[in-house]
Amino acid sequence: MVSVSQEKRINTSKAAIPLLWVSIVAMVMIFGSLTSGYIVSRGKSNWLHFELPQLFYVSTAVILMSSVTMNWTLSAARKNNLKNIKIGSLLTLLLGLAFVACQFKAWGYLVDQKIFFAGQTSSGSGSYLYVLTGLHLAHLAFGLIALLVVWVKSLLHRYNSENLLGIRLCAIFWHFLDVLWIFLFLFLLFVR
Repeated sequence: MVSVSQEKRINTSKAAIPLLWVSIVAMVMIFGSLTSGYIVSRGKSNWLHFELPQLFYVSTAVILMSSVTMNWTLSAARKNNLKNIKIGSLLTLLLGLAFVACQFKAWGYLVDQKIFFAGQTSSGSGSYLYVLTGLHLAHLAFGLIALLVVWVKSLLHRYNSENLLGIRLCAIFWHFLDVLWIFLFLFLLFVR
């Protein structure tokens, strides 16, 4: 016999994951339209070719490592390994914060190179770079909030093999952010 709380958890699980995927599809459409605009705008007179900051390479490695630690966290929850849930979620959170730090330092490098978001000396390519990376960071902020919630709940021993929904949702969204960044990085690297 299924208790009322178990039934609510099952119903929440059935709705939460599809809703997250609908949100992800919407985000893909937003970034798809922005990258399409980037391609169309390349022919404008204010388009400037410049090298991407080296920190983008570092941040790519950091976010890839964070996906590994996110997988480790989910695996630990499936095995009821409470210690590794705490460690894995904290490491993923710290790597996410390191990614943010790399992005801000990269923007500082761009400003030092006189590549601005807006103004008389701005270029279309620079503006698009700030918009694409900034919008990704905005979405990443939500991922960091989710990671913080997962980490706090792991400290309270709320996750185990019977209760994975929060970690699963966080993992799906975090991996999406990882794939999205790799796409954006490669797009900005090769579509000049």
